[in-house]
Amino acid sequence: MQRKINLILLGAPGAGKGTQAEIISEKFSIPAISTGAIIRDAIASGSEMGNRVKSYTEKGELVPDSVVIDIIKERLAKPDCENGFILDGFPRTVPQAEALADLGVEITDVISIEVADEDIMARMAGRRVCKKCGATFHTMFKPSPNGETCVCGEPLTIRKDDDPEVVKSRLAIYHEQTEPLKDFYESRGLLKIVHGQEKLEDTTALTAAALEA
Repeated sequence: MQRKINLILLGAPGAGKGTQAEIISEKFSIPAISTGAIIRDAIASGSEMGNRVKSYTEKGELVPDSVVIDIIKERLAKPDCENGFILDGFPRTVPQAEALADLGVEITDVISIEVADEDIMARMAGRRVCKKCGATFHTMFKPSPNGETCVCGEPLTIRKDDDPEVVKSRLAIYHEQTEPLKDFYESRGLLKIVHGQEKLEDTTALTAAALEA
């Protein structure tokens, strides 16, 4: 019988957490829960919680930890989380991790996907997107057959999030606010390190091995 997996995925922006979350979600039939996605869903639902969140986002303010914790608590109480879940993008700070523990949420595994900052910078700098059809390419790893244009003919663009200065800023915030979570979970005997590889399938294999260890 498969063991229950309540997983937290850590890693800097661009390390590949989201991709691994999708793969693990499909393999174990458990939901991958992205904080950004559930916040957007909460707002779209028009629920009381969603309206609380909207009151902050409309002013351009960060949603307070207490509200984010309530949203996570509500999401984890849904039936599809009974057999396990994957948290991607939460917790972001040690206080959030402590609040999650205070809720009585049992975490079985924490995997940190490690990729050097310079490699992340190279990954993000080469990423190109099509505004028309949403296709994504990479100048080094997955170039468009049409060069600087998408297969649909639209010119490819660089996302604002992939601008080198924005990436540097996001990495600095990760190292300052989120990386301390590694010590937090290592002290609880939960942390496993996966070194991100150039090939997706190699990182996937290492992540699967970490879950089985």
